[in-house]
Order: sequence, then structure tokens, then C-alpha cells
Amino acid sequence: MDILRIIAAVILPPLGVFLQVGLGKHFWLNILLTLLGYIPGIIHAVWIIAREPQARRI
Repeated sequence: MDILRIIAAVILPPLGVFLQVGLGKHFWLNILLTLLGYIPGIIHAVWIIAREPQARRI
């Protein structure tokens, strides 16, 4: 499942972060990074997907 999130992160970085952690601080930070530059958004998204355990959804 992580490979699908990484592919989503390369295409649209905030989507990959959203799928991993939801609407938290990392999601909003990734939107800001993506607006400032596409590459920093991708790097942050892949880092979040690789490091963070998936958020539990109720």
C-alpha cells in the first residue's frame, strides 16, 4: 500500500500525505511546500510516507 501512496505523492504530493496522516499539520505544511516548489513538496511527502505510521481512521 505504501507504493501507491508514494506514486500519489509524486503526482500530487498533498494527496500522498493526506492518505498517510489525514488533515493534520503535515498535510498543511505539504500544501505550503508544494506551492513554494513542487520538488520540496514531493520530498516532504515521501519522507512522511516513509516515516509515519498510517493514521487510524474511525
